[in-house]
Amino acid sequence: MTQDSRRGLALVAPPLGYAVALLAGPLLAIFLFSFWTQDYLTIDRTPTLANYQEALTDPIYRTIMLRSLWISATVTIVTVILAFPVAYYVSFRIRPDRKSFWLFLITIPFWTSYLLRIFLWKVILGYNGVMNSGLIGLGIIDEPLTALLYNANAVIITLSHAFAPFAILPIFVALEKIDRALLEAGRDLGESAATTFLRVTLPLAMPGVVAALLIVFIPTVGDYVTPAQVGGSGGQMIANMIQTQFLGLNNAPMGATLAVIAMVLVTIISLATVWLARRLAGGRT
Repeated sequence: MTQDSRRGLALVAPPLGYAVALLAGPLLAIFLFSFWTQDYLTIDRTPTLANYQEALTDPIYRTIMLRSLWISATVTIVTVILAFPVAYYVSFRIRPDRKSFWLFLITIPFWTSYLLRIFLWKVILGYNGVMNSGLIGLGIIDEPLTALLYNANAVIITLSHAFAPFAILPIFVALEKIDRALLEAGRDLGESAATTFLRVTLPLAMPGVVAALLIVFIPTVGDYVTPAQVGGSGGQMIANMIQTQFLGLNNAPMGATLAVIAMVLVTIISLATVWLARRLAGGRT
């Protein structure tokens, strides 16, 4: 190892070690807690798999975990489908000197608090909210709908709005990297606009689409605030159950177990998504 390499390693080692400790320390603690049990006010540190057995067999935990994955998957699909046309329009239809202004408009939701945006959706979807008032004013309904708020649909709508910018930006970056000459070549060979999009634009934009899928899916699985505010009893997700185990039921080992299971499932699904995207991209080449 050269002197410059040793000097660079010496400069990087302290912040790298600090960052690793901050990331690995809590994860290691959660992992250890998952193998312990709660004995009233004390924790029994005898290693056991009882928590995992209970978490995987209890229908309540299984239902909430499956609901969390279903809500997150739905939010991810809806968000990416709605984000792609916006990113496509900005990339292909807006003049280069105006693209920065459009990106500025896309980031405006970040100016307000995440919690404030959730409260705004409560106002929109509430019993006497904007949506019900508008439908009554148009004569579509006679009385306010109670199914708009405090359910899984409200969670999906709120999360899709909150994470839309996170999906638009990576797709836009991928579209910007596409060589426009390839699109012109496709049209010169007699391909229609739709065929050119499916055979050229979409495959080349897949890295951005996959990034958007992961950016939206991973954090929404563990979202706590949105289900707590707009989910009601039918929209609670795994993060809410973890919070209940830690604070409400004073059962930190079970909360840690649910957290580990959620992280493992998210990791498996994310890796499977990347693998599938690579297989599809390889099949088109």
